[in-house]
Amino acid sequence: MKKLFLIVFAIILVGGLIFGGCKAKPAVPAEIVVGEDVELTGAFAGFGQGSQWGVKAAVDDVNKLGGVYVKEYDKKLPIRLVVVNNESDPIKAGTLAEDLILRDKVQFIVNGMDVPHMRAPIAVVLERHQVPQVTGNGPYEAWMGLRTAVEKPWQYTWSCSFAIATPAKPGDFRAGKPGYTMMESWTTALKEIAPLTNKKVAALASDEPDGRGWYLAFSPVLKDMGWDVYRVGENFGLVPEDTKDFSSLIKAWKDNNCETLWSNSPAPFFGAFWRQAYELKYQPKMVYATRSGLFFTDIQAWGGDLPNAVCNEMFWNPSIQGGAKGFGDTTPMSLHERWVKDTGLPMHQNIGMGYQAVQVLVNAIERAGTLDSAKVNDAIRKTDLMTIYHRVVFDEDNYSRDPVSFGQWVKTDKPYVWENPVVISQHDFLPATAKLIFPIPYK
Repeated sequence: MKKLFLIVFAIILVGGLIFGGCKAKPAVPAEIVVGEDVELTGAFAGFGQGSQWGVKAAVDDVNKLGGVYVKEYDKKLPIRLVVVNNESDPIKAGTLAEDLILRDKVQFIVNGMDVPHMRAPIAVVLERHQVPQVTGNGPYEAWMGLRTAVEKPWQYTWSCSFAIATPAKPGDFRAGKPGYTMMESWTTALKEIAPLTNKKVAALASDEPDGRGWYLAFSPVLKDMGWDVYRVGENFGLVPEDTKDFSSLIKAWKDNNCETLWSNSPAPFFGAFWRQAYELKYQPKMVYATRSGLFFTDIQAWGGDLPNAVCNEMFWNPSIQGGAKGFGDTTPMSLHERWVKDTGLPMHQNIGMGYQAVQVLVNAIERAGTLDSAKVNDAIRKTDLMTIYHRVVFDEDNYSRDPVSFGQWVKTDKPYVWENPVVISQHDFLPATAKLIFPIPYK
């Protein structure tokens, strides 16, 4: 009996030594679940339309290549994309982010560019659950105001977007180079038209984080350049977001002969203002509609010829060069052509930015070799990647500045009527594709 016991014990001991030294392989998941918490309706639907399409295009491209290679499983895993519509409501955005994590079991969140106060509630949720997010929540200044207002700045949200005026810090490959802040784009345009105007400016902004941040940052720069910003010391043009009657502002700017109008607001806000300006015959020589003039569906909703020659900030564009590339054989131009074929609409800046977010995430997962959120988050931190838009390298604020330029809406004979070419650029890899129309040819 004792002999039998010793034999059994020996077998168990040897088996333990053999099999105990072999680590069991982790169970292989069937897919990677990625969420997008996006504005498909409401005031910021213009952002969401392009973002959602660009994200899906990137996911489709990845899946056509077999998925994302994850070293931990020695296997490519497809991405399943879960999209929710936050209806341009920050409160709903935060609630839906929670639902995506707890109900839909998303492991990561991506998005193109939208306004800072839409991403902040999402960032709060993702920080609590330690779920990485790659998105675009510019401008930098407004986003940093929100990010640093909390006890510990959010570490799980990463932004590929733009700055108003804050330059890249020394050591960044963008430091000292022109065209990486909107201020440089704006002042370049102002210098071009300055000899042709009286340098009197009407500055209009909706009073919320993006609009206020822009108004307070841009107006002093105009003043320093020798431009007269009408009653800027009184914040005359900084008005509530729900304003419907702009007649008193329009009359004052018209009476003061403000030949240049500069604005920052949601698209419906500017559309309501611009229709009233037309009715009251206020006809500035140059009009700049930052944020509100970004997307075709937004400017089209203004009606008639109101979009004609209105300028805007320009981000991703299919003419971009300098090695910009997508997954597989996708190029900036081929992505744009897919968009036009699919939607029948002209170029949309946010499709490239949505696509870029997926590229950054996929690259980080493959470098991390795992789906562990902390390790993927750390890999995002170390990103140095050429995307379909530009090279992405994050700074200490989890921010990667994209190049910017200057666009203008022009009327065409194409079915969608309006196009938005680059008219001023400081980048050789993002060349101007049309000449600036000045002054605006009113009818």
